[in-house]
Amino acid sequence: MLSKPIGKILEFNQTEFGISGKTENAQFRITVYNPYIIRVHFTRDEFDDHSYAVISDPEKCAWKLKDEKAKLTLSTGAVVAEITKKDGRISFRNNRGNVINEDEKGLGISWIGEQFTNYKTMQEGERFIGLGEKTGPLNRRGHGYEHWNTDTFAYGPGTDPIYSSLPFYIGLHHGLSYGIFLDNSHKSFINFGASNNRFSSIAADAGDLNYYFFYGNGVRDILREYTWLTGRMSMPPLWGLGYQQCRYSYYPDHEVTTVAKTFRDKEIPADAIVLDIHYMDEYKIYTWDKERFPDPEGMIRELKEQGFHIVLMCDPGIKVEKGYDAYESGKDEDIFIKYPDGSYYTGEVWPGWCHFPDFSNPRARAWWKDQLPAYVNIGVEGYWNDMNEIATWGHKLPENIEFNFDGNPATARKGRNIFGLQMARSTFEATKELMGKRPFNLTRSSYSGIQRYAAVWTGDNVATDEHMLLGIRLVNSLGLTGVAYAGYDVGGFAGNASEHLFARWIQAGAFSPFFRGHSMVNSRDSEPWAFGEEVEAVSKNYITLRYKLLMYLYSMFYEATINGMPVSRSLAIDYSHDDHVYDPQFENQFLFGDSILVAPIDSQTKIAKVYLPAGSDWYDLLTDKKYAGGQAHFIECTINKLPVFVKSGALIPFCPDAGSHSGELGTTVEWHVYKGRKDAEFTFYEDDGESYQFEKGKYCKRLVQWNNKEKTLTIQKQEGSYGTKFKNLRLCLHGFGKSRVYIDGKQQSVSSKDYAFVDPVPSFDPLNKALDHSLTVKGVQVVDFKNKKDQITIKING
Repeated sequence: MLSKPIGKILEFNQTEFGISGKTENAQFRITVYNPYIIRVHFTRDEFDDHSYAVISDPEKCAWKLKDEKAKLTLSTGAVVAEITKKDGRISFRNNRGNVINEDEKGLGISWIGEQFTNYKTMQEGERFIGLGEKTGPLNRRGHGYEHWNTDTFAYGPGTDPIYSSLPFYIGLHHGLSYGIFLDNSHKSFINFGASNNRFSSIAADAGDLNYYFFYGNGVRDILREYTWLTGRMSMPPLWGLGYQQCRYSYYPDHEVTTVAKTFRDKEIPADAIVLDIHYMDEYKIYTWDKERFPDPEGMIRELKEQGFHIVLMCDPGIKVEKGYDAYESGKDEDIFIKYPDGSYYTGEVWPGWCHFPDFSNPRARAWWKDQLPAYVNIGVEGYWNDMNEIATWGHKLPENIEFNFDGNPATARKGRNIFGLQMARSTFEATKELMGKRPFNLTRSSYSGIQRYAAVWTGDNVATDEHMLLGIRLVNSLGLTGVAYAGYDVGGFAGNASEHLFARWIQAGAFSPFFRGHSMVNSRDSEPWAFGEEVEAVSKNYITLRYKLLMYLYSMFYEATINGMPVSRSLAIDYSHDDHVYDPQFENQFLFGDSILVAPIDSQTKIAKVYLPAGSDWYDLLTDKKYAGGQAHFIECTINKLPVFVKSGALIPFCPDAGSHSGELGTTVEWHVYKGRKDAEFTFYEDDGESYQFEKGKYCKRLVQWNNKEKTLTIQKQEGSYGTKFKNLRLCLHGFGKSRVYIDGKQQSVSSKDYAFVDPVPSFDPLNKALDHSLTVKGVQVVDFKNKKDQITIKING
């Protein structure tokens, strides 16, 4: 069987949003979604428009169609799409005529049996980033990837595929940026010149060639458009951003309460204890082991009194067992996945032989909601969707089992990759309604659009330096595919972390959007105090730092809900065309929010080589030492210190009095102003941290602006009706030297203390030391920040 090209265009028609037509061997549609998004859709059958990823429809905008002898030209003003009539090949140009992306001459689009492939010309020097949860380097050129959600315990640094499929990538060349999202949930393949020097390609085993092309002035624009199309996350509960402690498994109940008590006794902040599968009766979901957990409601109530939340493992396998409520009701409602002959699919997993809900069936989603009060009614607020690839022993899910697809039936060939997405959706939508407030929802398996429903964690990793750094790249790559809420198992799930490895991992984890320590059965304990006094002190310091930065982090999550920007940001977002960013020495570095640069290092490194991008100076977070941008620096880093830097011109809110959990952030907010050469601003966002009242205007948002010429910091009037919890405001200046500070024209007293960094002892607290060398405006501390809707203007060096 040879490949069959789509052939020449035989006919076409102009439609409201683009064009449609026929070629010799296919039908096609080119649709303008907005000036920056064009959808390309080819099929040899009927068009399949069903999508669980895309939630936006085309918007009316100005565009033009020009019919020329050899080609059709569709122009939006920002993007020009040219379709050659002789072979249907498509090229995209910007309004200056520069080629952004184009089909490869002589290849274009073709089918081999059911499998289609669209071949793309690789531009000179082109780099490719993204694809979500994919191992390998930041720059994916020279590599190929498969999208087929798979349970991959202890996966290696080059294992592919693993748990999630997010077939969206960004191409970069000649100062240009574009994105391509292949919305086809069959097994698909994206190749960036692996085993050839001619083309990149997108392909799938079956279904339609259905992709969205994005163009913008940079990666930020591409992410904004992609998340407009596939949706953005909603605000998480504030406690979900705190530290979570997990173990496979904590049992019986007194072990859970002992772990919680130890956190409080040692004054190490934490917000959640996570229960793995051993809380269940014989691993059956919606049950409790009555010997290990005789009173789960009482245990949860006791934990809540200490400021802890419980997160429970939720597996999709429903044990085939007569008398088991979930099994009996599932049969009664007929919600399980079936074979073509109508019998239920049965696969073996933790409880034994199981059936599986078809979460693509609205009836099954309703049934799942009916089961969840078993957890919601006793106070559970966090849910962990696991084993949802679907994972079964043998790892050979039959491809002939059938899914409902909301009335558009399909087999597992199309349904496997969306099972995790639909399970996470079912859990999120149900618990949101049942709880009446924000649930914490976590998933292992996913497909594009998952950011609307859940955080994603990177599965069963391994306690090695290599895996620690790989996990950081995975989280950064998930951010490049719209998943702002992501993380990894700190310390490594499989194997035993050394003391120094755990210290480095928890330092990096403190700057991860989702922050959880976890380890598997029969491995060493992985609580912060389990590795000796020195590592305990390091862990306490960096977990505490996380909590003092929690309102900075919460504001970054708010930004993600508005424009899709990730919290953990690959340097390729803001420095896309800087060659150093893709150097293996520096590819793990990332920005935590707008202004904090983190340089992860392994457990053996004592002197780190760190690249600080051009365009600004950078301040060491702990010492305030200033470094020039646009070059690499060698940084001494004992086990107590992770290289972390703040961009000059940054505005960082800090909660100096943060306590044992997210409900204890104190009443003072410090504004740390780092001297730079440009104006700067920061949107400070606050709400009650748990309800959906913010959707009704009950939030507090203030734009904080720095005018570099006037040396004026202005905290603008509050937007929203929420009464802030912060009563006092303190100002800390970095890099200003001796300064005079005025509030309402009145000079305030200023104290300054020089500080030289000294190799710390195990009890060193970088958080307090960090303030010793700043200039603290004592008079500002008494400014009443609470419920104050007037703007506050502070002038420095007046």
